[in-house]
Amino acid sequence: MNRRRRRPYAAAVTVVCALAVLASPALTLQAAAAPLPPPLPEKTLEEVRAEIDGLYRQAAAATDAYNLAEERTETQSAELVRLARMIESGRKQIEVLKAQAGATARAQYRTGGIPESAQLVLTGDPQLFLDTAGRLREGAKATTDLIGELTRVQAELDTYAKEAGDNWTKLEADRVKQAQAKKDINDKIAAAKKLESELAAEERERLRRLEEQARQRSQTKWLDSGILAELTAETTPEARRAVENALAQVGKPYVWGAEGPDSFDCSGLTQSAWASAGKRIPRTSQEQWRLLPRVQPKDMRPGDLIVYYRDASHIGMYIGDGKMVHAPRPGRNVTVAGAGSMEILGIVRPT
Repeated sequence: MNRRRRRPYAAAVTVVCALAVLASPALTLQAAAAPLPPPLPEKTLEEVRAEIDGLYRQAAAATDAYNLAEERTETQSAELVRLARMIESGRKQIEVLKAQAGATARAQYRTGGIPESAQLVLTGDPQLFLDTAGRLREGAKATTDLIGELTRVQAELDTYAKEAGDNWTKLEADRVKQAQAKKDINDKIAAAKKLESELAAEERERLRRLEEQARQRSQTKWLDSGILAELTAETTPEARRAVENALAQVGKPYVWGAEGPDSFDCSGLTQSAWASAGKRIPRTSQEQWRLLPRVQPKDMRPGDLIVYYRDASHIGMYIGDGKMVHAPRPGRNVTVAGAGSMEILGIVRPT
């Protein structure tokens, strides 16, 4: 019975295998004959330039995020040190207050444990009665003051401890942001450098010419608006010192996160230049744009800061005659360029 059932099954397996053998060459030929996908179109040099420029702008925005997180961690670290000192001072105050409370308790013990109010009732000497009553009032006030001071100092300690905990949480959060921003910067710069390294020497030179032509077109358009006729070369002594300091840095390399004296990023240059003139301004280009007073383009004067791109990711200092000084990007040095050579977001004035 079992043998008869196996025969049809074995025959079916044989037929299936035979069909597979017969069909496989045809399938192989069909696969071989299938057309290959078309190759990806090569990018033009202009497209490569735009991509590299975009990557460096993203790196600049990440640099702002890094610098802001770094500034906050420094502030929070200083605040934690201040709070730690306040907590230590408060603890010492509490030890002194506890010692005073202990002295009061020991004095009461030396009287045999009889409260002074009871001693007052038992005395038959009127003068002693009056003296004791005065001491009682003074003692009660001192005890009340002692308890109040102890309570106040303990409440301050609790507040300082809470503030320290909050600042520690913020510090750790900003450290995470700082680490992520650092990774983003390095990734963007590495990607931009890889794109540029894949070009032949002749193409890299053409790429530089394209960059320069794009800047010249933007500058020409800005000048054609008639802006120079409205601008003045007059400025304040402080602004003049800032301009002179910024110009003294020409030729030094751009390094993200750097604020001198040997290298700079864009906002590090403007902050350092104005610090030399006695004015402290925010660390990042986005914070400089957000917090410094804004001026109309027609009112711009040397020393003012020109903020570029919609995300305020770049900044330079106007030096007069339609020019500005800035730290452009990784791989470039601090240089003088046309004030309108990039997309202008607005102008701010540190003074």
